[in-house]
Amino acid sequence: MSKQLAESFRRAAQEHLHDHAAAAPAEAKVLGGVRDLSLPDLLRLHGEASAAVLLLLMAVLSVMPLAGVGTLLSFVIFALAWRWSTALDERIVPERLSRVRLNAQWSRRCLKFLAWMYGLSDRLMKARWHWASHRRTHKGWRLWIALMGLLILLPVPFGNVLPSISLVLLSLGWMFRDGLALLAAAVVGSGAFAFALMMGHVLVDVAQRGLAFLTRWTGLELGALF
Repeated sequence: MSKQLAESFRRAAQEHLHDHAAAAPAEAKVLGGVRDLSLPDLLRLHGEASAAVLLLLMAVLSVMPLAGVGTLLSFVIFALAWRWSTALDERIVPERLSRVRLNAQWSRRCLKFLAWMYGLSDRLMKARWHWASHRRTHKGWRLWIALMGLLILLPVPFGNVLPSISLVLLSLGWMFRDGLALLAAAVVGSGAFAFALMMGHVLVDVAQRGLAFLTRWTGLELGALF
């Protein structure tokens, strides 16, 4: 399956590049989609819209410069955490998010990344360690997905990168029943949690130092205001 997905996205990226260079915007086509890709276009390229696929796309999109949709992405991740391991309900995706489109450059980058990711998955992933995706673990993975969604939502510099990688690994591990990938998702997510705590401590320390400097400069007890 991963080899077919890699080939589909590789072909889509090539067609996207060709159409971007040779066709007018109204004429450009991308494997049944359009030049500026949307979430429904990416789901259509997968051929099957499962919860794992949607979570993977949410994780990938969360590290892209999509102004104003960060909260919506986190909302969908929270909804997927609640409905994890059950049938996908398309109403989970807000209509506003479905209308968001990547520009030509980021569409091409997204297609290339997905092609590379599925190609790598085909070489490295296989069904193993099934206990990691056993039914008894589903509640734990739901909580984990919600926690990663919360870290993505927090306004921490670069704080969305590691949680997104964790969710990508979790999605791939679930899709290919690879318990090793699921455990890797837990390790990367633990690093994301530690990074968020560290950055939070740094931000608090910077804020305290700034407040102390302003107090000395103005002669006012600004700390009493907080």
